[in-house]
Amino acid sequence: MSEKTLVKATTAEIINHWILAVSCILLIITGYGFVFKMEGIYALFGSNTTMKWVHNWTGVIFTFSLAGTLFNYLGEALDLSRDDWNWIKLGGGYLSKKHVQVPPMGKINTGQKLYYLAILAGGFGIAVSGLAIWLLPGMRTLIQVSHLVHNLAFVLFVVAVPAHIYLGTLANPGLLRIMIDGTVPLEVAKKRYPKWMKELGI
Repeated sequence: MSEKTLVKATTAEIINHWILAVSCILLIITGYGFVFKMEGIYALFGSNTTMKWVHNWTGVIFTFSLAGTLFNYLGEALDLSRDDWNWIKLGGGYLSKKHVQVPPMGKINTGQKLYYLAILAGGFGIAVSGLAIWLLPGMRTLIQVSHLVHNLAFVLFVVAVPAHIYLGTLANPGLLRIMIDGTVPLEVAKKRYPKWMKELGI
């Protein structure tokens, strides 16, 4: 008997997610190379100059991919309900040693909403500052501010992205397949997205 599943992500969402993910990871790796002047990372790309070229153009791809998410997630991410605020007060249950009953969640849970908004803000901050560093090198004050913004956003990504990968794989079995074939097991969906199930009449 085959496992019952629900479609949670479209093909377009999956493709864009992987473009965003791969470009983001490549940017983090090359970013590490720049920040810590790591010769080993330079060597992976042949030279510092080549790595800079890869970093800049990967940043362009990342920016367009991030912009593409606006149509799918921004509206829902900004729609914070009473359940979302209660989830935030409880820290999603992650900050307690005891089991905590968190509010029921919809298709996108509160943690995902907050993560998306943080990545969106940090992503466009890192994109705009990166373009300034790349294309306007003669504007000293602007470049100094841009480097500050770029580095702060870099720290955000270094912390948030690994946490997102962990929570979407090892910490929550059954969720990785959403970004592979777009589906989620029905039993997993009932447990994690009860408000969405109610909307679907399931």
